[in-house]
Amino acid sequence: MHAVQTQQTHPPAWLRDARRARTLAQLTLAWLAVESVLGFAAGLQSHSVALIGWGLSAFVEALASLIVVWRFTGARTLSPRAEHHARRAVAVSFWLLAPYLILHVWHDVDVGHRVTPTVLGVVVTAVSLVSMPALGMAKRRLGRRLGSPAARGEGTQNLICAADAAGVLTGLWAGTQGWWWVDPAVALALAAVAVREGWRAWRGHECCH
Repeated sequence: MHAVQTQQTHPPAWLRDARRARTLAQLTLAWLAVESVLGFAAGLQSHSVALIGWGLSAFVEALASLIVVWRFTGARTLSPRAEHHARRAVAVSFWLLAPYLILHVWHDVDVGHRVTPTVLGVVVTAVSLVSMPALGMAKRRLGRRLGSPAARGEGTQNLICAADAAGVLTGLWAGTQGWWWVDPAVALALAAVAVREGWRAWRGHECCH
């Protein structure tokens, strides 16, 4: 009886998209586990606050993916209340990164750390720069079809990850030119983006990138 009611409430195409959103979130979790460890290690090795922040942001992205998996599992798949909670939780996940980035920038500038590029840092960020835009856009399309700001927000986090990767690579290159300030400036810009997108997600606005 419940299965029949599910089919009447949502068309089969919607249910397929819900399963796809959950599957993409699960696949993202697997990659982010690798990305976060390698990014954080590379950031410590190169004294790059932006790279460390980018590695830690993978944990935040993972939280958003976990929220989407939770949202589209079991009876919550059909629950507007679950969508509301998931949307607010994704918004909070955007805000977790900003305080760390600001404090870490202050510490590195205070003690005089300077970024030094490493092969590991360049490779990890380059892979995300190439892969995350496609993943993020796919999730945002699914989110629009599902009417799910939570799924769209997760996709937006993937797009921010790609932008982060581009910024980190820029900071690493700038460090070789003696422009040490570019790396902390990128980190602060990412903190501002995270705060902004958190407010947009909290209010349920469509994020534009």
